[in-house]
Amino acid sequence: MGCSSSLPDRNMGRLSGTNSDNGVAPDAKNLRVKLVLLGDSGVGKSCIVLRFVRGQFDPTSKVTVGASFLSQTVALQDSTTVKFEIWDTAGQERYAALAPLYYRGAAVAVVVYDITSPESFAKAQYWVKELQKHGSPDIVMALVGNKADLQEKREVAVQDGLDQAEKNGMLFMETSAKTADNINQLFEILRII
Repeated sequence: MGCSSSLPDRNMGRLSGTNSDNGVAPDAKNLRVKLVLLGDSGVGKSCIVLRFVRGQFDPTSKVTVGASFLSQTVALQDSTTVKFEIWDTAGQERYAALAPLYYRGAAVAVVVYDITSPESFAKAQYWVKELQKHGSPDIVMALVGNKADLQEKREVAVQDGLDQAEKNGMLFMETSAKTADNINQLFEILRII
């Protein structure tokens, strides 16, 4: 997604304009949801976001430095709009210490791994534990196995992803940013939660 190194607004809450007493947005028809993507470098976090926001896939996508920010507004059938404020974090180890700045106050965390990389699946489990320890207690988490178009190179079984998600009370889905499989469906599920 490029080289954005801006830091998130520390005061940005779970839903814009929420009343901290009861968690209800004064304008319940126009919601803002902070969403963060976490995972190892190269799993396709930026490609997932680019596919969702712009409908594009860039096979030469650059490594994210720090984090990048994009937003996308979607309309629900009941005339409610949901504006996703998406923080796409860098996956390199040297940026791991910055991740809490991005997932603090997030309503949704999407933990991504590459179905062809057992190492990325292990790193995804690390991020789940970090979110459980340091994230908001009511954060919605999704475990996403990306690069589903590479079935012939699969090294992480679907059942392993399902088991990990179930064990941690997470949503689970496999996606392909390249072919757009399940990208919109992922965000559709997240916006109605």
